[in-house]
Amino acid sequence: MTFANKMAASAGAAGLALFAALPAWAQEAVAAPAPAPVVDKGDTAWMMTSTVLVLAMILPGLALFYGGLTRTKNMLSTMTQIGALACLAMIVWVVYGYGLAFGPEGNAFIAWGKFFLAGVTPDSLADTFSDGFKLPEYVFISFQMTFAAITLALVLGATVERMKFSAAIVFGIIWLTIVYFPIAHMVWAAGGLFFEMGALDFAGGTVVHINAGVSALVASIILGKRIGYQKEIMAPHSLTLTMVGTGLLWVGWFGFNAGSALEANGSAALAMINTFVATASAALFWMLAEKVAGHKPSALGFCSGIIAGLVAVTPAAGNSGPFGAIVLGAVASVICFYAVTALKPKLGYDDALDAFGIHGIGGIVGAIGTGIVYAPSLGGPGGEDFAIGPQLVTQVSAVAATIVWATVGTVIAITIAKALTGLRVSEEVEREGLDLGEHGERAYNI
Repeated sequence: MTFANKMAASAGAAGLALFAALPAWAQEAVAAPAPAPVVDKGDTAWMMTSTVLVLAMILPGLALFYGGLTRTKNMLSTMTQIGALACLAMIVWVVYGYGLAFGPEGNAFIAWGKFFLAGVTPDSLADTFSDGFKLPEYVFISFQMTFAAITLALVLGATVERMKFSAAIVFGIIWLTIVYFPIAHMVWAAGGLFFEMGALDFAGGTVVHINAGVSALVASIILGKRIGYQKEIMAPHSLTLTMVGTGLLWVGWFGFNAGSALEANGSAALAMINTFVATASAALFWMLAEKVAGHKPSALGFCSGIIAGLVAVTPAAGNSGPFGAIVLGAVASVICFYAVTALKPKLGYDDALDAFGIHGIGGIVGAIGTGIVYAPSLGGPGGEDFAIGPQLVTQVSAVAATIVWATVGTVIAITIAKALTGLRVSEEVEREGLDLGEHGERAYNI
């Protein structure tokens, strides 16, 4: 064979080898690793800001709102319980709460893993709602931690002026463990019962407000009425401070609602405008309801309407158009007004600061109403194939399950707290005031 023929044969063999290798190259190209997840600094900065805004809702927002509504002798005890239980929730959250709600292992009702934040580092990432975009896991942990803290603090609105500080601490640990963490998992975690059913709860209508409101009602009934309830005047000692707290709650609620988009995007913008207009509508309609009922439009009514609107729009914040949010806020405000002014006196329970009347009732209205305002025909962001009927069934199922779970869990938690601490302060301390009786100080030394 000549040199030229050998070269030709070699070239042909090489060509056949390259041709045969083409499928392997193609397979390698198809199986190429996906691009690394991107941590967007803008999203991260927004979520860190949202987390701090939710903290501002608790301290000083909720503390001032609730504190102003109590009598002077219980101002500090109310604020101290709110602050202490919020701190308690933060510690419990990082020890095992995050693992029970969002752990890597789990079922439809609870998760587990990552206890004591095992395996979490500054490089750990958490999912957002967009493929390929992530948050630092510490930011997600911190954001969800503030939700646990404020939900527990909200329950205290029904039990102030008569519950021992030690009882509140014991109750808080147990309630978080058997009530809050499982419901948070069921609604917000992949694999959770209502998450998989498609329940709409953008920022916590079931997890926060129905959960806290129903628990508050159950706790107040077991705890019993305040001495002199419905016989003595128990007017708020400072509506000025309540108004300040209301404003701080509204401002912080933008972190609560818009932050629940987990990104600085159009969904967050929708939640933002809805948090404006639903709240404004509710404030005006509460005062209108007062007028229709034969009363003067009041500052307390204005503040109550704002909270009712914020509560109602929470599950609908990113799940409604602005005009749907306006209607939802108005409807919830009027229903909450009658729950507070008619239902509570008729049934006689002592929900001291109307945690159930506003958060429980408003949360129910908002959670169910979200299944309606999500419809694109009403300006909502739902797809063209969205059907209101099936979604309402899902929403009602989530609401009903939350009510039952919160009721049973609260009975257990409050019963254990009663067995360990006695639950309620003595008659002498209650008459003197919990500021002095429980903490040895006064809110006002004049």
